[in-house]
Amino acid sequence: MVAPAGRPRPAWPTLPPVPIPPFSAQRGFRSKLFVPGSRPELFDKALAGPADALSFDLEDAVPPAAKAAARAHVAALLDGIAGGRAAAARRPLIIVRVNAPGTPWFEDDMHAVVRPGLDWINLPKAECAADVRRAAAALQAAEAAVEGLAPRGLLVNIESAAALLRGAEIGAADARVAGLQLGLADLYEPLGIARGEPVNVHATLHALRLAAGAAGVPAYDGAFPDLSDPDGYRVEALMARRLGFTGKSCIHPNQVGVANAVFSATEAELAWARRVLDAAAQAEGEGRGALTVDGLMVDAPFVRRAQALLSAAKPLAASGAREEPR
Repeated sequence: MVAPAGRPRPAWPTLPPVPIPPFSAQRGFRSKLFVPGSRPELFDKALAGPADALSFDLEDAVPPAAKAAARAHVAALLDGIAGGRAAAARRPLIIVRVNAPGTPWFEDDMHAVVRPGLDWINLPKAECAADVRRAAAALQAAEAAVEGLAPRGLLVNIESAAALLRGAEIGAADARVAGLQLGLADLYEPLGIARGEPVNVHATLHALRLAAGAAGVPAYDGAFPDLSDPDGYRVEALMARRLGFTGKSCIHPNQVGVANAVFSATEAELAWARRVLDAAAQAEGEGRGALTVDGLMVDAPFVRRAQALLSAAKPLAASGAREEPR
């Protein structure tokens, strides 16, 4: 059972680590739509929409005076999702962005939202691996307070120069880390880096993708702030896709379809992947290590990429259904 909302919150207990499979191996998202936790009138529309993931925000989108009410709205939503509020055939990945550890709201957020209906916690303002491990310990303790609750994942934001430089360590800090997500506004503004310069964005995306790759977790692009520039959103999403990102955040429903299209494998890509696997199987049967596909030399990294493309496409072809974790 979930502790009643009015009960005093105990300090986080120290618990032995729980063996869990890496969350980075789970299917992630092409599109993630932000929904302010203080706007419950938007919840059902978001649940019925085409976004692969929904991020109910308790952090930047909610002023301090409204945080308690937003927390209660999101907790009630999660209970409803666990009870079938979202259609089983198209249940999106449910993420809650909590307030950062060290703020007055973090512990209450964790106690309120770690329950059936939640898939991942979005952790903001992580600066180092130790921050992630402390958050993972808090998440484990919150899970332990809910009978029978399975482990939940952590989507970790990279929002500072220090975090970007430590990205590989942050991504590898805990098996709960489901991916690294870039936050350019928080990263660029203190440094005076121009957000609108594509060369700056490309350099940062490239750095994060390499860090995520070193950690063995997916990389997710953050929000594009200019709602009046849909072409700019598409261009930035395509840049991220070409750099190996898995998906991108959306701050308006109009961006969701673009993200879904950009981060889906094309029929040409899937056909190439099938040709690679067929050629690899033939070469293995003939005792050959080298093979060519479409006139190009192909070796093990190409085979792994082909396998990943086809594996990622399977859940999408199965209508996006997501099993409710317990």
